[in-house]
Amino acid sequence: MAEKMKIMVINGPNLNMLGVREVGIYGSESYADLEALIENYANENGIEATVLQSNSEGEIIDFIHHALGNYDGIIINPGAYTHYSYAIHDALISVNLPTVEVHISNVYKREEFRHKSVTAPACTGQIAGLGFRGYLLAMDYLSGEATDSAKN
Repeated sequence: MAEKMKIMVINGPNLNMLGVREVGIYGSESYADLEALIENYANENGIEATVLQSNSEGEIIDFIHHALGNYDGIIINPGAYTHYSYAIHDALISVNLPTVEVHISNVYKREEFRHKSVTAPACTGQIAGLGFRGYLLAMDYLSGEATDSAKN
């Protein structure tokens, strides 16, 4: 039996407040709902997912560094750090793992400052505006990438 793909899912600042903060933008589902959705989907699809959240830039960087050699890919929602954390950008580049940046809301329909991501150039791709489903699509993409590279 093939070894399960291991994906680290990192959520940045204020995502722990889902269901409470800006319900009109992020919806009424809680962070615990998001964690359960990701974990259930991963289990159903033969993926081992570790879901982490931090409001601290340094801790997010530590998560990314820990992924090297321990995970096959990363899904990251850097929250507000998306727009100014060159340190997270550099951490993602340093581990050189397939990474998908996910945003629950469509950041391009929001305030101008949210239109620029300094972390996306360090990622394989970006999914924005599809709600919690964006995380599932990112898992599908990463597991498909692993399958494709195993064929080569």
